[in-house]
Amino acid sequence: MSEEPVEVFACPNGPFLVRGDISLDVDDAENPGGGAQRDQRRVVALCRCGASSIRPYCDGTHKVIGFRTVPPAR
Repeated sequence: MSEEPVEVFACPNGPFLVRGDISLDVDDAENPGGGAQRDQRRVVALCRCGASSIRPYCDGTHKVIGFRTVPPAR
């Protein structure tokens, strides 16, 4: 892993965007049993609505289901 910090940005009404060198522990059909997988992309969109068919990654389903976020109270 690099020394560069990882940044997370919550898109309004959408996914979390993660920028930086990360590894995710993913358990799916391509990685049965789970385990850390390094993503080769510099920016990864992670599902926040829970409806993506490729979780933990975002597939845009939040738009179809009308997912909405509420800004935190100050």
